[in-house]
Amino acid sequence: MPRSSRAARTACATGPDRPARPRRLPVRSVLSVLSALATTALVAGAAAPAASASPIAPTVEGRPGFHPDRDFAGSTVAAHEGRGAAPLASLAVTQTPGLDVASYQGNVNWSSAAANGARFAYVKATEGTGYTNPYFAQQYNGSYNSGLIRGAYHFALPNSSSGATQANYFVDHGGGWSADGRTLPPALDIEYNPYGATCYGLSQSAMVSWIRSFSDTVHSRTGRYPTIYTTTNWWTQCTGNYGGFGATNPLWIARYASTVGTLPNGWGYQTFWQYADSGTFPGDQDYFNGATDRLSALALG
Repeated sequence: MPRSSRAARTACATGPDRPARPRRLPVRSVLSVLSALATTALVAGAAAPAASASPIAPTVEGRPGFHPDRDFAGSTVAAHEGRGAAPLASLAVTQTPGLDVASYQGNVNWSSAAANGARFAYVKATEGTGYTNPYFAQQYNGSYNSGLIRGAYHFALPNSSSGATQANYFVDHGGGWSADGRTLPPALDIEYNPYGATCYGLSQSAMVSWIRSFSDTVHSRTGRYPTIYTTTNWWTQCTGNYGGFGATNPLWIARYASTVGTLPNGWGYQTFWQYADSGTFPGDQDYFNGATDRLSALALG
């Protein structure tokens, strides 16, 4: 209806001496927009699969622009370090292929990944202390049920809370371990900050202390020191190339090139190598540095 016609009808309805009634707005409840959804309690290493969790909105950790569904192992690597040639066809040690996934991949076809040669998987469980991967149950238990050796990892936000606090949150939400021969050590993903300063505003010594706190807490809770995921460049810049974790923590190095290159100080070899962020499998492409029997030995502890 033309605006002039609507105005005329309003004038007729109210009359020159009758004030127009205030328009009533419908009252809508804003309660129950987000309700707490019961998520499946997952104990790492349990043989029986947990029920699949439904995707839920992440909790914002007091900051605008929080995007944990876009943060995963390697999500910052290519932008800072680029991509190079494919891995060498022949490496000195037998390499066992695998992958790592996060909510970005959604529900994964694990039987297809296994048929294509995947033998292990790391799955993002948590970030900071306010986010759990809504696809964790499908990814963590689905990989197990398809015959893969799997483990969980935590995306670190060292400027958000202490290492111990995040380690406890991680272990409480999927980052556990049991000696079933099918569960990898829990893993810490420590890489370029997707929200700001590369080293999260921490000094090199403070970063080492944060990682130590996380590592020691995971060890005290699970009996295993966590695998550390990082790049040599980030580690050098943000820890001063600290060499004190090599004796206890397996290294998961990220480098999208034909070789792993120079490793961070303290490690004589990598346990895992994330060599590409796309390829045969869903998510990122990884190698375990050894044959499948050695992978099983790592899982057993």
